[in-house]
Amino acid sequence: MSSSRLTNFLVPVLAVLLGVLVGSIVMLVSGYDPIAGYSALLYGAFGDNYYIGETIRQTTPYILAGLAVAFAFRTGLFNIGVEGQLIIGWLASVWVGVAFDLPKVIHLPLAILAAAVAGALWAFIPGFLKAHFKVHEVIITIMMNYIALHVSNAIIRSVLSNQGFKSEKIHETASLQSEFLQSITDYSTLHYGIIVAVIGAIIMWFLLEKTTKGYELRAVGFNQHASHYAGMNVKRNIILAMVISGAFAGVAGAMEGLGTFGNISVKAGFTGIGFDGIAVALIGGNNAFGILLSALLFGALKVGALEMPSSADVPTELVDIVIALIIFFVASSYLIRLLLSRFKKEGK
Repeated sequence: MSSSRLTNFLVPVLAVLLGVLVGSIVMLVSGYDPIAGYSALLYGAFGDNYYIGETIRQTTPYILAGLAVAFAFRTGLFNIGVEGQLIIGWLASVWVGVAFDLPKVIHLPLAILAAAVAGALWAFIPGFLKAHFKVHEVIITIMMNYIALHVSNAIIRSVLSNQGFKSEKIHETASLQSEFLQSITDYSTLHYGIIVAVIGAIIMWFLLEKTTKGYELRAVGFNQHASHYAGMNVKRNIILAMVISGAFAGVAGAMEGLGTFGNISVKAGFTGIGFDGIAVALIGGNNAFGILLSALLFGALKVGALEMPSSADVPTELVDIVIALIIFFVASSYLIRLLLSRFKKEGK
């Protein structure tokens, strides 16, 4: 194994171990057993078929949200609006799932496509403003998150639920849920969305790494002025990058609407998936394969942490601190990389 490959392997492993170590110290100082705590965490994530199904189901929207953030980042943009685009995609997928009654081979792809288009259109607005008026995408996407939340709540109340707080259930022909997957995972909420998420990762990798358009998008993100002098349409590529990013986010919403819940309800606040997608993308190095692994880490931590209060008597607040420490060290892995490079220089 080459030196660079060994470093790439060791860095995330050391980062996770450091996070676990510091989390253990926090639990010890607080008077709790770290071995029992982490045993409960692992069992709650991978202890039996049910927990494995729940972990994979939780991982699914994280993959797509991470891809949405990473795609924008790889093309020189910072899409903080993934949360809003996800909500709009969720709304669109449920509307198609409720409003139409079609054969499954048409209905399900149509609902997912509707989510992608809705997320893309929602992302088109900040992309257009960025390209033509130099409005910073961070500001406009943050504001559009709130617009998405309240607009979707209003539509749910007035259109999808007759002044209620939850839409009708989608038709079975638009559902990602599977009796087969549920039966082999002891009736967890696992659904076929994980296949969609993996396909999404493959699409992002292929588009950015193997196509001329992907090279052009990355070039514009790296240096707009040089790209312009090379004859590339910078404005069009900025908009296209945001639109594709929004499409990934919209599909992430469809995974919740068509898979996990089968409906959409009025929300008092954000889902958090879109914001967690930022950390998933950064931890995964904005790389499609890395995002698959970091999303699995997030899914395991989120699901496994639910077992810690009941099995190890670790308070929920302390669980949140421990999980945050693990994520912090993984996200700060560049510090470990820097330390390893210094040790190498000193050893020469």
